[in-house]
Amino acid sequence: MNFSGRVALITGAGSPLGIGFATARLLAQQGAKIAITSTTDRIQERARELSAENADVLALPADLRDHASTHKLVREVLARYGHIDILVNNAGMTQISNPDETLSRSLADLSEADWDYSIALNLKTTFNATKAVLPSMLNANYGRIVNVSSVTGPLVSNPRATAYSTAKAGLVGLTRSLALEVARNGITVNAVAPGWIETASSTAEESSLAKIPLSAAPAVLTKSPLLSSSSLANPHPTSPAR
Repeated sequence: MNFSGRVALITGAGSPLGIGFATARLLAQQGAKIAITSTTDRIQERARELSAENADVLALPADLRDHASTHKLVREVLARYGHIDILVNNAGMTQISNPDETLSRSLADLSEADWDYSIALNLKTTFNATKAVLPSMLNANYGRIVNVSSVTGPLVSNPRATAYSTAKAGLVGLTRSLALEVARNGITVNAVAPGWIETASSTAEESSLAKIPLSAAPAVLTKSPLLSSSSLANPHPTSPAR
C-alpha cells in the first residue's frame, strides 16, 4: 500500500515496543509523513529511530487528556504539514509518567479519582484528538480515523478492569456513531480490538501465560489466580454460597 503524500498522526507512540510506534514505523515505510506523540520527551527517541530510517517525522509531547494541549499539538502538526489525513488513536492503557496510576482495582476499591483517571486516559484522549483533527478532515472531505479499542470491554473482561473495560467499550460506541456522522464527508472511522499483545506494559504473569502451548492451556489456566474459573465463580471458597 502506498501512503505517499499522506500525513498520519499517531498517538501513544512513545514506547519502543508498543502498538503506536509499530504503526508509525509501518506507515512511514509506506511513504506517509508521520507525526507522533506521547506524554513525555521519550517521543524524541522514537523520532530519531524513524529519522534514521529516512522517515519524515515530527515528534511532540502532549497530554491528550487536556483539551487545550491536544489542540495545540494538532495546530503544530498542521503548521508543519498543512493537513492530517490519518489519525490513529492509540493513546491509553498505561502512562509512563504515572506508572502507579495504572494498577488494577476492584470496583469496591475504585475511587472516583481512579475512575476519572482511567476514563480520561482511555476514552477522553480519543475524544480530544478526534475533536481537534476532525475540522481539517471535514474541510478536505477526506480522512481515515482508526481507534485502538480492545477485546476487553466490548467482548470480554477481566476482574479489576471495570474502568478500563468501560472506556474501551465506550470507544467502540464513539467509533460507530462518528462513522455514521462523517461517512458522507469522505471520512471513515474504524476501531480495531486487539487481544493480548506483548508490549512494554505487559505484566510478568501475562508474558508467562502467553508462552503456554494451546494444548496445555486449559490445565494451566485453571491454576492461574488471574484467570481461574473457580475463583471467579466463588472468590471466597470457604464462605457459604449466597
